[in-house]
Amino acid sequence: MSVVRFPKRVPLSIVPTQIHHLPRLTRLLGGPEIFMKRDDLTGCAMTGNKVRKLEFLCAEAIRRGATTLMTCGGVQSNHARTTAVAAARLGMKSILFLRGQCPQTTQGNLLLDRLVGSEIRFITTEQYKQADQLMKEEASRLKSIGEIGYAIPEGGSNALGCWGYVNAAKEIQKQESKLDKPFDYIVVAVGSGGTFGGLVAGRKMLGLRAEIIGFNVCDTAADFQQRVAGELAIFQQRWNHPVSCNPSELNIVDGYVGEGYGRDYPEELDAIQLLATVEGIVLEPVYTGKAFHGLLDQIRKGRFKKTDRILFCHTGGIFGLLDGQQRFHFRDQNQSI
Repeated sequence: MSVVRFPKRVPLSIVPTQIHHLPRLTRLLGGPEIFMKRDDLTGCAMTGNKVRKLEFLCAEAIRRGATTLMTCGGVQSNHARTTAVAAARLGMKSILFLRGQCPQTTQGNLLLDRLVGSEIRFITTEQYKQADQLMKEEASRLKSIGEIGYAIPEGGSNALGCWGYVNAAKEIQKQESKLDKPFDYIVVAVGSGGTFGGLVAGRKMLGLRAEIIGFNVCDTAADFQQRVAGELAIFQQRWNHPVSCNPSELNIVDGYVGEGYGRDYPEELDAIQLLATVEGIVLEPVYTGKAFHGLLDQIRKGRFKKTDRILFCHTGGIFGLLDGQQRFHFRDQNQSI
């Protein structure tokens, strides 16, 4: 195994997370062999993939003497919730810039944001386009009153945040060595790019065999190819690891966004219910549901061999499922896929 020197990290997650074989789903599909990396089990209030990135980002915030963490996202942002909880865990304040109107009821991630005392600013879609500038201005205001703000980008997805999934790739490599065969593919949702980018960097740095496949849940595959390639170039420049690549080298599969970010559709909800019924594992409609539906659809279309071994990364998001907005039409439990 290659030796990689990691930046400083503050431990916030319960890792390594387990890899579960999904035998009933595999039999139902007739192959390929499906496994799941359970990053929905990184913690309770900090469940999901975002905490892995925050371990490195918060370490830098502490080094800079930050008193307040700032970030942005949608009203039901998993990343914003994880940032708010991490700030409370570390004795810091948090300010969240959330895209959308203040809802009439406080549920899901927003409930946890408020529970840990985060200051919430609801902003319009137009204002959200300038979220980085809003956080910069807030940092200046905080400085004027003797506080130090640390701005974290959407999803924690920058070059430093990518280290969270380099670390996950290292875990996968260790766990893979205990299995009878290596994985052929690692599949993950792409919502801001940091998780996918970290896995790509980890694959290059550690020599993983598995190809990394992403399913974008918003924007387009081309958008994320450009974005991730840019962050990997910064990563290479900052830490001198040869991870940069052309955007076209990044395998991101488009076509499963539906009507847009956070908007579910029947085929996706069916895929979520299928996994829950067959394996007792719950996904959510914003990220993992879309990626999982994409994986099932690509399997049906013959993209993979029956003998392939696929590791799907469950990146969490259970609280977003509980905001009461998703509509499931429950299928009969004996209905086939």
